[in-house]
Amino acid sequence: MNPAQAERAAASSPRLSGKAERFTESVIREMTRLALKHGAVNLSQGFPDFPAPVEIKNAAKVAIDADINQYAITWGAKKFRDAIAESLHHFQGVSVDPEREITVCCGSTEAMISTMMAIINPGDEVVVFEPFYENYGPDAILSGATPRFVKLRPPDWTFDPDELAAAFGPKTKAIILNTPNNPTGKVFERAEFEQIRELCLRWNAFAITDEIYEHMLYDGARHISLASIEGMRDRTITINALSKTYSVTGWRVGWAIAPSEVTAAIRKVHDFLTVGAAAPLQEAGAIALKFPQRYYDDLARDYLVRRDRLLGILTGAGFRCFKPRGAYYIMTDVSAFGFPDDVAFAKYLVTEIGVAAVPGSSFYRNPAEGKNYLRFTFCKKESTFQAAAERLAKLQTK
Repeated sequence: MNPAQAERAAASSPRLSGKAERFTESVIREMTRLALKHGAVNLSQGFPDFPAPVEIKNAAKVAIDADINQYAITWGAKKFRDAIAESLHHFQGVSVDPEREITVCCGSTEAMISTMMAIINPGDEVVVFEPFYENYGPDAILSGATPRFVKLRPPDWTFDPDELAAAFGPKTKAIILNTPNNPTGKVFERAEFEQIRELCLRWNAFAITDEIYEHMLYDGARHISLASIEGMRDRTITINALSKTYSVTGWRVGWAIAPSEVTAAIRKVHDFLTVGAAAPLQEAGAIALKFPQRYYDDLARDYLVRRDRLLGILTGAGFRCFKPRGAYYIMTDVSAFGFPDDVAFAKYLVTEIGVAAVPGSSFYRNPAEGKNYLRFTFCKKESTFQAAAERLAKLQTK
């Protein structure tokens, strides 16, 4: 085929999905690729660079050696679902039926899109707080929903109740909440949940809560599951995963907890998306979810040390930091460095300074609203912090 023929063939190729044209590849994962390419310290993507607990790794090995290597029940191994139900009841006082109200998925990412596809119809709207974790926008598009955005405003990332109320209406199917929040570190409080509850009840809407950072809390913050708030048990879909709490982001084992009728729909979507999560890793997850309280106490204490370590590094290098109360990210204001926008500064950091961060614009519908922000992660070991500190010391504000 000569070049002219190839050009004509390309021009006549079937058209790709219009949905896929409405969003880009993950900026977070792109920054990891750039970090690898340029040998930069990766403070962009939220994966720990230290080992997972020995107990969870050994449990996975035992399960593999015991030949638990074939399909589990599509919606999750019974032992694992039982452990999920026990954990939610222990930490939040919410009772769920593991037989009819839990779906194990391939990570919280699949749990979210399975949930969205299970409840959304064309023309439905979903309310999303911004800055938002970058998956939520594409999830809305892929499921056919129209997102309605509500601002979280620094320094405390609070929202305007009137703005939130205005985002709800007859077409609202759900609101998506992430608490503790990525990227801001905000931990939603009971009074805020009560405002959200009233709107969900008024407009007969679901609440989808991403609670994957539930055990990473600082400065007296307390995690509350929205399902525990009076009136929300039967309209909340709670999403979580092993990834962050047990430092196994590559395992891709998560779950969605929902009322039985909603769960039945989620299970059908999940079945045809991925069939099921890895069976031996579910066995290990059942062990991890029964770790003693001291594990979670140590986790929060260790992450507090890491948070304060990175806050000191960033502040010393000239960043204005917004101190997080949860999760393991720090949002920073980079306007003092004099770059035209966040993308230009992030590229300079990774190529010239040797540190990777995530441009703030990737967390906003309108990129201009995030042009002064970068997000860093502190789920890293001390040698990583030391390397980052040495490189960031070369920065100069303007």
